Amino acid sequence: MDKNTEEFYRRLTEELAGSADWPAPYLFKFIVPTSDEKINAVEAAFDNLGAVIETTKSKTGKYTSVSINVRMEGPEQIVAKYKELSSVEGIISL
Repeated sequence: MDKNTEEFYRRLTEELAGSADWPAPYLFKFIVPTSDEKINAVEAAFDNLGAVIETTKSKTGKYTSVSINVRMEGPEQIVAKYKELSSVEGIISL
């Protein structure tokens, strides 16, 4: 992981730590190229967590927005999910 990425995750952890009393609900938003394999990979990362997942295709159908509303234990768990999903090719975290 490069230095900029490490710094981003460190700042995100700090911001999240001060933004809520944990555990708390958190909304993840991702854009992925429309592919069942990629959408399923994102959804599978939240299996058994009681997540509410919504997907919306772009007008052209080339990309799919995936919104996941889920109760997270704390900032470290959130950052771990972002890192886990960074391996999905073409994913954009919002």
